[in-house]
Amino acid sequence: MQFVEVAVQNVRGFTPAGRFSLKSGYLVLKPPSAEASPFAGVLLALLFADGRGGDASFIAPGAKSGKAALTFQGVDGATYRVLRELGGSGTLHRLNKATQQPELVSSDASEMNQFMRGQVGLPPRTTFEQLYCLQVGQLPSRRPRKAAAKAVDPKASGKFPSLASASTVAPSDDIAASEAKARALEAELISAREVDGLQFKVDGLSSQIFDADQRLKGTEGLKVAIHDAENAWRAAPTPQTLGLPQDILNRVQRYSKVVAKRDDALVRLGADRDADAADVPDSVEPLTEDRGFWVGIAVGVLFLGLGLGLGLGIDSTFRYLALLDIPAFGFSAFVALRYVDELQKSSQRGSKEGRFDAREKKIHEEFEAEAAPVRMAQKALGVESLDEIPAALERKELLAARVVELKDQLAAVEADPEFVAASTQRQALKDQLEALNAELIQKGSYVRDIREVERELGRVKESIALAKAPPPPAAAGPDGAPAPAEPLEDPSPALLAQAADIFTTDVLSVQAMLKDRCVQYLTALTDRRYQGVEWDKEGRAFALAGGRRVPVGEIPPKDLDLYYLALRMTVVEKGSARVKRPFVLEDVFAGVEEVKLPLIARMLKHLGTLTQVLHVTPHPGFAQMSDGTVNV
Repeated sequence: MQFVEVAVQNVRGFTPAGRFSLKSGYLVLKPPSAEASPFAGVLLALLFADGRGGDASFIAPGAKSGKAALTFQGVDGATYRVLRELGGSGTLHRLNKATQQPELVSSDASEMNQFMRGQVGLPPRTTFEQLYCLQVGQLPSRRPRKAAAKAVDPKASGKFPSLASASTVAPSDDIAASEAKARALEAELISAREVDGLQFKVDGLSSQIFDADQRLKGTEGLKVAIHDAENAWRAAPTPQTLGLPQDILNRVQRYSKVVAKRDDALVRLGADRDADAADVPDSVEPLTEDRGFWVGIAVGVLFLGLGLGLGLGIDSTFRYLALLDIPAFGFSAFVALRYVDELQKSSQRGSKEGRFDAREKKIHEEFEAEAAPVRMAQKALGVESLDEIPAALERKELLAARVVELKDQLAAVEADPEFVAASTQRQALKDQLEALNAELIQKGSYVRDIREVERELGRVKESIALAKAPPPPAAAGPDGAPAPAEPLEDPSPALLAQAADIFTTDVLSVQAMLKDRCVQYLTALTDRRYQGVEWDKEGRAFALAGGRRVPVGEIPPKDLDLYYLALRMTVVEKGSARVKRPFVLEDVFAGVEEVKLPLIARMLKHLGTLTQVLHVTPHPGFAQMSDGTVNV
């Protein structure tokens, strides 16, 4: 799980309006003023809303309303966005990866909480707050001791009893100086109120400008869609760009008929060729090898010889035998004529074969003239079948219709009265905002927050009242001696119980899992003043120092805070090996020695290699050690 973006509008402790991208690693979130940003509280209000409107306390002073949104990636890999009107309703959306558009999941608080725990991987609120959110009020030194301290007399705290510090206020050593400081604080309070009034107007104008910008930005998606559609339309293939005939679609449609026509013509040509081959013999026997020809010649010569030899006398009848050579020679002549006829037929067959070849070539040429552009189109479009060619060539017309449709939508949005009003009023609002900012600059480069001035004024007046009032008697112990301070509460049992829940095991197993790493953190943070830590079966902790086993509630408060920090970082480190969840820290190191801050920063940066660490602090040292800074 990782937080991706935070967007705020009129949220206390943040800039009036802004969107802040959050990357992985160790990030430092720098608040806009000395007042710490309640980042963890805003996250809890967004992720664990109870629907009762308690998150209205995060609305910036003077603002009528506020909004906050968190975009995060769940353990299921999907991206979610929870948006909440502070003090009002909220919605949970999921980003559709296919369309890159948000889809509403739920707007009911209980359904949202159930969905985020079951699907997104969010732990229960108590677990997330006590393990993954480290706030100032969670430090053991900031918690009340086991025996409740006596309440301060309201009359002794002056006009501002509710603004007195929770810490003990010492009586003033110099009443006159304190009274002068009180007067200066009252003057500063008047100036702060004037600045607060101007800031209220600035926040209001900033909110209006933000709303106008959001309305104007509503067309950016359409403009991007139009740009993409136009690029796709320009890139769509056409017959001209592919070098194809203009009637390529008609050629594709009649391609099957052309194939059938070619096949029919080839079949008819084959039939004619076979018929002609049946009429003409394959070869003509030479005349010299024809026996009938030579028999006729021989018979004719025989009768001619007999007629001439036996019919020498004038009255001899044998001379008529010579007439028999006529039919004999006639038969041979007939055979010769038949041979000549067969030779003629054989020569005619060769010429017919040439005509058949010419007809076949013409059939193929006519087919290629029709089929070549179709094959060229198939290759140019990269399609496997001819049926895909019309759809590919008609895509340009569809894209042109899509461009026209999107432009009509954009024109309708820009013609909307609210859009026109936003575009015309935005510049006027910006001019008013610049004038107010100039007036704020004239009031001073830095003015403290009203509540901070009132708190300090209350403390000063309380110190004056305590200096003027007699000191109360100290409470005595059973033997008459002053009672010793009560030990602080041991945070270990509750923390180990929560860790056992996320590791789905028992407390003793969790102790064995965390002990070595916790001791490493503790010895480094305390300069080896403590050599170890032990827990009993109920989870109570004991620090080992100088051979002594001391309950952690009895060690100095600063050391107890460092032990608590070591245990929290150990739980986050071990838990990140199973499920990654962001670790959120507010400015909890205000009382820690300055020399230890680089060590703590290196520890947090190490945790940033395992999970996302978000540290809200204005301290420049942490920003230098971090993987990145975000001005919130």
